[in-house]
Amino acid sequence: MEKGLFSLEHKVAIITGGGGVLGGGMARSLAAAGARICLVGRSEGPLIEVADTIRAAGGEALPLPADVLDRQALEEVKEQVLRQWGGIDILVNAAGGNMPGATIGPDQTIFDLQLDDFDKVTRLNLNGSVVPSLAFGRVMAVQKTGVIINISSMVVNRALTRVVGYSASKAAVENFTRWMAVEMALKFGEGIRVNAIAPGFFIGNQNRALLTNPDGSYTERGKTIINNTPMRRFGVAEELNGALHYLCSDAARFVTGIVIPVDGGFSAFSGV
Repeated sequence: MEKGLFSLEHKVAIITGGGGVLGGGMARSLAAAGARICLVGRSEGPLIEVADTIRAAGGEALPLPADVLDRQALEEVKEQVLRQWGGIDILVNAAGGNMPGATIGPDQTIFDLQLDDFDKVTRLNLNGSVVPSLAFGRVMAVQKTGVIINISSMVVNRALTRVVGYSASKAAVENFTRWMAVEMALKFGEGIRVNAIAPGFFIGNQNRALLTNPDGSYTERGKTIINNTPMRRFGVAEELNGALHYLCSDAARFVTGIVIPVDGGFSAFSGV
């Protein structure tokens, strides 16, 4: 195998949503591989916590609070990162989420959808990937090298009940991933790649009450998901890191515009 094919040593990576369960896990994993990490998110406290764990392990981390929908704030982050490390090699758009009003409850129908919340969820998930890609992708365009990783979801290809806003916005993220991959390769060269990871079902702060009961047992929805996951369990955050490292490294230098599912077989299973 070619030496250094999977190396991320001294790469500069920006992780949005870097204080969250998935984003923080990705940040720590990339840092352990030698990357320099800039953590971006709205709340400073969680960013500092993740940065502290990275530094305690001997890595480099820069926590910079900013809203992923605020272009000017991201431009300021960009300038700080360039002053600190001189370039940007990797962008992971891990910021995202859902809201109750963009979800259809068990006793509701689509006509109960709250359009304000639907719009907020769409902005967070779609615009929250587009705006950072524009702000930090411009550096990559000048460098002629760089990697952008978006986060999709299992809700894109299968119609999961209830999560209408999240589903629509993540489908748009996949479309944007393919579009941006083509745009960057055609106009700025083969050195810039844009891909996505589609996690299966991982228990985090936002969905814990939906999938598990207070005693740790599965809710009915949790049981349904497990029954449709051939590996018969939920994923853990660390299991996204193999796909992440691959897509960020030179091992994937001819790979762009794809979505890799990390889902325990959920997307392959017909249920029969």
